[in-house]
Amino acid sequence: MKKRRKPGNKIQRIRGYALALIFIGMIIMYLGVFFREYPVIFGAFLIIGLLPILLSFVIYFWVGMISARTITVQCPNCEKQTKILGHVDFCQHCKEPLTVDRELQGEDFSLDYNVKHRREKAIEEIRKQSDE
Repeated sequence: MKKRRKPGNKIQRIRGYALALIFIGMIIMYLGVFFREYPVIFGAFLIIGLLPILLSFVIYFWVGMISARTITVQCPNCEKQTKILGHVDFCQHCKEPLTVDRELQGEDFSLDYNVKHRREKAIEEIRKQSDE
């Protein structure tokens, strides 16, 4: 049976996508080398390859702004400081599921709890079960 890898922290995943965009842009630019005899096509590849690199710059800047105003908590598992983006997230170090919502503590972990209407629905179901 194949062991499934736990997803990482949201900030790390977004940074991973930005890094992938840099490599995609570099590959597109490198493909332009095969058309160096045709300056228009060569230039088009360079400009098209520059777009994902510029997009990754915007994403890195955006993640930096988000990271500066996230909640920092101590992970109960590894006892290291970690940043939580949203109501539920994973520890950056040990991938432990974390939540800042007291009503969701002890419940099955789902990234859907970061969506307001899904979180409210889950909390409502939890309250119904506790009343019964």
